[in-house]
Amino acid sequence: MSGERPFDLLVAGEINVDLILSGKRVRPEFGRERLLDDATLTLGSSSVIFACGAARLGLRVAFLGLVGKDAFGDFMLRGMEERGIDTSRVVRVDEPRTGITVSLSEPADRAMLTYLGTIALLRGDMVGDADLAAARHLHLTTVFLQTGLLPGAAALMRRARRQGCTTSLDTGWDPDDRWNGQVRSALLETDVLLPNEEEAPRLAGTATPEEALEGLAARIPVVAVKLGARGALGAAGSTRAACSGHPVTVVDTTGAGDSFDAGFLYGYLHDWSLERSLRLGCACGSLSTRAAGGTPAQPTLAEALALMGEGK
Repeated sequence: MSGERPFDLLVAGEINVDLILSGKRVRPEFGRERLLDDATLTLGSSSVIFACGAARLGLRVAFLGLVGKDAFGDFMLRGMEERGIDTSRVVRVDEPRTGITVSLSEPADRAMLTYLGTIALLRGDMVGDADLAAARHLHLTTVFLQTGLLPGAAALMRRARRQGCTTSLDTGWDPDDRWNGQVRSALLETDVLLPNEEEAPRLAGTATPEEALEGLAARIPVVAVKLGARGALGAAGSTRAACSGHPVTVVDTTGAGDSFDAGFLYGYLHDWSLERSLRLGCACGSLSTRAAGGTPAQPTLAEALALMGEGK
């Protein structure tokens, strides 16, 4: 690994808390009260969960974003710093408040309700060239929720490449279901694309994840499509690979895709093969589901390699 830059990863993204409400039946019915099995306040946002997973694996991670001057903002920054993430590029603002996502988590599925707050404030032009030059790789995620970032995402990734960074994108779900041209422009500047099995067909305009993989791989150097418990598919040039999921006792699936991204990009940044990078991503995603919230059960590299049947 090159020591020329102080960070392996720069994550430019959203910061919000997650309130995980879990049980066998958590779907609300208006007019009635329902009792839950558990409630957990934890580090949230796809960007932060990814950053924590990458730092847990041993990557040097810097984070750039905005957060409110409030208790949730204190909670997030303290938790990120405890996990070894450099937060010196995080700006605190008086208004609006730090965002919050309420996750309704059942054993086999989940739904989310989000108050955007500071999530929508970050813009691409807030990321300086010096910030990009300090890292080997730039990662963006959930750009549809980051309405301030999305219009400038392509330009930001283009600048990152000019500064010698590779780039990755996990678009997340488009709540307006438009999958618009701003994301398509960002795809042209993406080295690694990391959609799930529902997002990939919408990005590619195809019917299945397998068809989407082929369509996206024709435009993007590396693509990994997450299939949930079934594993993942990947393409890098003419190379194709797949991995299976791992049987674990699932407590909460929040952030499993972001933990997959952390594992896959660890392999990518260490020049691993496509197949081994997929396997590490699947191991990290699977292990992350053992506890409520996206970060508490994220594995170390040694733990993930052990699940893969490898020694370090």
